[in-house]
Amino acid sequence: MRILGERLKALREGMKLSQQKVADMIGCPQTSIYRYENGTYTPSAEALLWYADYFDVSMDYIFGRTDKPQGKLYKYEPKALKITEERRREMADFVAMCFDPKSEASAKIKALMLQMMEENDGT
Repeated sequence: MRILGERLKALREGMKLSQQKVADMIGCPQTSIYRYENGTYTPSAEALLWYADYFDVSMDYIFGRTDKPQGKLYKYEPKALKITEERRREMADFVAMCFDPKSEASAKIKALMLQMMEENDGT
């Protein structure tokens, strides 16, 4: 992964650190840092976490998923499930059995309940 090596090198050089200094801090040979930066070797998870913590950047940034050092800020928004016709019928049957079919108020409440159930079920 070329971008990974480029990011690691840029982080190191941005702090004016030598490859040897970073290697000493991580606890690996200087040749490993050289290989990381040239893309011939992938750093261990521990080394990547060290880079992220030491340089205060996200793993998304290190891996080139974003150009923002703080990384992507995610909002949890699960994908909604589509309501099938079968599911819609099941909901209507359930609501229908809960109310008096002769009452006008019940019809309005049933319609409102079905609408709310569909909204909460992903449509």
